Amino acid sequence: MSDIKLKIKDREGVVHEVDAPTDMNMNLMEVVRSYELAPEGTIGVCGGMAMCASCQCYVESDHTLPDMSDDEDAMLAEAFYVQDNSRLGCQIQMTEDLDGLEVTLAPES
Repeated sequence: MSDIKLKIKDREGVVHEVDAPTDMNMNLMEVVRSYELAPEGTIGVCGGMAMCASCQCYVESDHTLPDMSDDEDAMLAEAFYVQDNSRLGCQIQMTEDLDGLEVTLAPES
């Protein structure tokens, strides 16, 4: 399998069902950008370095994600609109075990 299915709710509340490749080393933030699910310049501002929280999302499904890095945890500690299920999209790599992942993009800070 090289593609997985994701459900991404954008900042207007519209749910998008998208295919995400698992063989291109992409993260969730890059998938959101490739489908233009957030206006240009409002997501992935730091380029995926866990330094801005513009790609913060809420994980709505029961998928097990890798543990947060110290950088991701520190960035979320300073971010707005953080919830218990908040993660940075740039830190979620697309892998086959994330098939069916459901996320909601956090409001723009």
